[in-house]
Parts: sequence; structure tokens; C-alpha cells
Amino acid sequence: MMATTLHDNVSLGKVNSEAAASKKDDDAASRHRDFRSYAVSLTVDYLFVVLPVLLILTVLAEWAYIFTFLLILLLFICVTVKRSSYPYFKGEQHLSSLRTTISSYRVLVVLITCLSILAVDFRIFPRRYAKTETYGTSLMDLGVGSFVLANALVSRKARNSTSMNWIAMLKSASPLILLGFGRLISTSTVDYQVHVGEYGVHWNFFFTLAAVSLLSSLFDIHPKYCGILGFLVLIGYQVCLVYGLNIYLISNERTAHIISQNKEGLFSIFGYWGMYLIGVCLGYYILFGNYSAKEARSIQSIRASVLIVTVLFWILSIASDKYVERVSRRMCNLAYVMLVIAQNFQVLSVLMLSDFIPGHKPLVLEEAFNYNLLGSFLLANVLTGLVNLYVDTLSASSVTSIGVLDETNY
Repeated sequence: MMATTLHDNVSLGKVNSEAAASKKDDDAASRHRDFRSYAVSLTVDYLFVVLPVLLILTVLAEWAYIFTFLLILLLFICVTVKRSSYPYFKGEQHLSSLRTTISSYRVLVVLITCLSILAVDFRIFPRRYAKTETYGTSLMDLGVGSFVLANALVSRKARNSTSMNWIAMLKSASPLILLGFGRLISTSTVDYQVHVGEYGVHWNFFFTLAAVSLLSSLFDIHPKYCGILGFLVLIGYQVCLVYGLNIYLISNERTAHIISQNKEGLFSIFGYWGMYLIGVCLGYYILFGNYSAKEARSIQSIRASVLIVTVLFWILSIASDKYVERVSRRMCNLAYVMLVIAQNFQVLSVLMLSDFIPGHKPLVLEEAFNYNLLGSFLLANVLTGLVNLYVDTLSASSVTSIGVLDETNY
């Protein structure tokens, strides 16, 4: 009997081992299928989202307006066809739709910014898209401001989250400070050409982001008052510009003093900080307002608010550009801030039309970008440096340029 029991135990152990091994094989096969499905989805997203944008920014730039018109026409046809049969979002559905739209908007901002900084050194990138020297507007002029605004709209402050103490504040800004010093050291080490008229000799965009983050945390006020503070900062800064600061900032005169060496980057902080505060206020009221269940805003109401903000800031942008001072990304003046907010909310209002199309969901590419926005921006800067070190971008043909950009972005 004991022998029989022992034999049964051994047999049972073998069965359990075989079952465990089989389960492990099934899990491995499932992970393999999931990875393959993810890779295929990512490739499809790249071919139908990233590649068309890259082509329109380069070799198909002259067709940009035609493509834009055709896409808008297609979108309105979809909206018209689906509107009668597709109900508006209600309750949690509209919140999910809103999150998807915001995610798409933030990813679009980073995607175009990354593609532009990679492509700008090639001849196939139109010069009208490149950054302006002093006054004026271009596609790349909007990139820096859009990045700041996109972060402000969904920031902890816009969501009215618990304020941070000094230690937490410094921990939050420390990665940006480290990235700033990392970029400074790397560009100095390899003698990489840096346009000092953009931020200065030592300053860069990561330092600006860190400064804006620290200033916003230092002035711990309720998000509904951030808009007032933001406009006060911008108006005060603009007054200083009009009374002579603008001449100092656009001049090539530099002394050995650290402030003079980095005058563009240091003084433009006030413009970006004002923009950030206004973005926090808009994000709080339009996207994250604390409404009770009975007062919950419908997606139609949010869409109308976004459209009103778009029109209002376009009016302010045109008025400030004409009667105060021309748009200048280099100084981040009042007209530039108004333009960035108007342009970004216009893009957001167009993306919100996707609510009329049933079954839309975030792309795999969107999710990958959305979790690594700053990392993607940093990687694009690193790749830009590597490409410029090893490729003669100015003499590259159109086919070679597209090949290099395609491989780099993929």
C-alpha cells in the first residue's frame, strides 16, 4: 500500500510539473504574441501618422495647404455622416474622450517638435519653418511655447493637487536641471555649434523649464487665480521690453557678466512663466474644473469653451502684435504668448471633433509618447547632435535626407 501511495505521489508530482511547464510555455507564447501585436501596431502607427507628417514637413511642404484642406474636408464629412447616429458622450464617457483628446494633443506637439529639430539642418526642410532671429513667426517658433503650454494644461497645479514643499519641489525640478547641465557639457565637449542668439551662451531650454517649474511652485496660489498673476507678469515684462529691454535683448552686445552672456534665456523666463500660469488657469477651468455630479460639464460645453478661448486669444494676439510689439519668440513677449495659446487651442478644438467619430481610441504610438514626452524630446536632441556630427546635412540629397530622417525617427 505504501508503495502504491508513493507511486501515486510521484505521478501527481510529475503531472503538476508538466502542468506548470505547460502554463509557463503558454505565458511565454502569450507574451510573444502581445509583443508581436504591439510591434505591428507601432509600425502601422508610424507609417500612417509619423511618416506623413515628416513628408509634409519636408519634400511635400508645398502641398501642405492642400493636404490640410483635404483632411479638414474629410473630417467634416465624417462628422456630418456620424452626427445623427452617434450620441454625445455623457458622464464618464466624456471624461474618457477628453483624456484621449488631451493625450493626442500633447503627443502631436512633441511629435512635430521632435521631427522639426531633426529635419531643420537638412536642405529639404523649408527655411520658412525654421526659427526666426528676432521678430516674426514660424512653425519652429511655436514648438518651445507649445511644449510649456501643453505641460501647464495638465500639470499638478491645474488639477489643484496638493502643493509640494521645498524638498519635493527641488526633486521635481532636479531632472530638468541635470538635463540642462548635461546638454551644456555635451555641446561644449564636442564643440557642437549652438546659436547663442536663442538662449545665450550657457543657457538652454531645460534650464527654462526648471526655472518655470520652480517659480510656479514658489508662488503657491489657487489655480483659478493663476491667470491673473500670469497676465500681471506678462504685462510687467512687456512694459520693460517696450521701455528699452527689447533693444538690449536683440542686440549682439555681450559682456563677460553671466547675465549678459545668457540674457535671452534669463529674461524670457518671465514670458514662459506667464504663459505657464495662464495655461494652468485655463486647464483648471476648462479641463479639470471641480464640478459636482449635477454640474458636470458636457463635452459640448468644453468644446465651446475651447473655441471661445481660441477666438479670444487670436484677437489678443493680433492686437498685441499690431499695437504693442511684434511677435518675438526670442524674447517670449506678450504677442508671442497670445499666439502660442491661440494656436494650441485651435489645434485642440480640431482634435475634439474626433468625438463625433465612434470607436476612436488612443494609438499605441500615442501611449508610448504620452508616457515619455520629456524623454522623447531629449532623445530627439541627442539624435540631432549625432546626425550633425556624422552626416553632412547641407549636401545631402532629398532621398538621402528622407532616408536618414526616416531611420532616425523610426
